[in-house]
Amino acid sequence: MDHRKVLRGEGDELAIYATIARALENLEEFPFLIEAIYREAMELGDEDLDRIRFALVRLQVYADIHRYENTEETHKMQYVAQVLERVLFGGLLLEGKESGDTCRMG
Repeated sequence: MDHRKVLRGEGDELAIYATIARALENLEEFPFLIEAIYREAMELGDEDLDRIRFALVRLQVYADIHRYENTEETHKMQYVAQVLERVLFGGLLLEGKESGDTCRMG
């Protein structure tokens, strides 16, 4: 799976996407990357922060759409995206009781 493609969407790639993709490719490394991702994000301007937030939302939506194709991979995508969104932005843009529930803007 090309995580960076999902993160990028139809826009240009931000350098931080490589670090996020690294966390997705090796979940064992994720706890050690959270601070680096946070610090890198905090150096960016508002427009790029918005792009990061929507990249994380895009990961969650992608994971939800493909959740039955590869359960382990989509759970990993969902987890990383939600943890990062909470750390970087203090909450989730899409809220649902459980993965797969109807989401609401929150």
